[in-house]
Amino acid sequence: MVDTHVEIADIEALDRDCMTLSRHVLQQLHSFSADAQDLSALMNRIALAGKIVSRRLSRSGLLENALGFTGTVNVQGESVKKMDVYANDVFISVFKQSGLVCRLASEEMEKPYYIPENCPIGRHTLIYDPIDGSSNLDTNLNVGSIFAIRQQEGMDIDGTAADLLANGRKQMAAGYILYGPSTMLVYSIGTGVHAFTLDPSLGEFILSRENVETPAHGAIYSVNEGNFWQWEESMREYIRYVHRHEGHTARYGGALVGDFHRILFQGEYFYIPGR
Repeated sequence: MVDTHVEIADIEALDRDCMTLSRHVLQQLHSFSADAQDLSALMNRIALAGKIVSRRLSRSGLLENALGFTGTVNVQGESVKKMDVYANDVFISVFKQSGLVCRLASEEMEKPYYIPENCPIGRHTLIYDPIDGSSNLDTNLNVGSIFAIRQQEGMDIDGTAADLLANGRKQMAAGYILYGPSTMLVYSIGTGVHAFTLDPSLGEFILSRENVETPAHGAIYSVNEGNFWQWEESMREYIRYVHRHEGHTARYGGALVGDFHRILFQGEYFYIPGR
């Protein structure tokens, strides 16, 4: 007698193992049009960059000159780590010959990086932070990569890239890669938020959770309270309120990706207050 429950479980497990990132994007768009295939290919390239960076991070403690500072600062005034430079170069290398993007914009570069040979056909711009939370690198704590995809507007002849300052709602896709005990890629193209986990044995990001929603109520808040006295009074008053009431736990690790990921899955608040 055939155990149908076992068969169903096997089929469901196989479907999960086969749900790769590129396949999922096409499924979410309900289309195999040229535009849909371009977006799927863009996400696949981002995943490739994440795999390469993840591999480097997993061996960084054993490699000479993989960690530490370069002695320079980026456009945000932050000290640049060697892994910042490496990861930025990875994203450039992955997209340079792709034909998919005309520009790359990163906080590790003062100006967007143009790929002239791609511009006639690559109608997109990738905006990214190659290593978010790089201050965590030398102590082996969580870091991540942040990305957004925009469609290029106009020819940008003067090279100002002014269209990159447009409303965030014009993003075609956005997400992050978390480098932790496992490497995860979380993305959205406006049809929900979906999480993928890198399966090293397959070399693929496999769907691990679909349609992620932050719990309506959670016990965690995440904010850098070291800047408390630089915040607006309304924000300080809210944190005082949280301190006075039981049931809240502060968790702050110093990398936006790691802190935001915890809140996304467990709730409840993540803040970067203005100063």
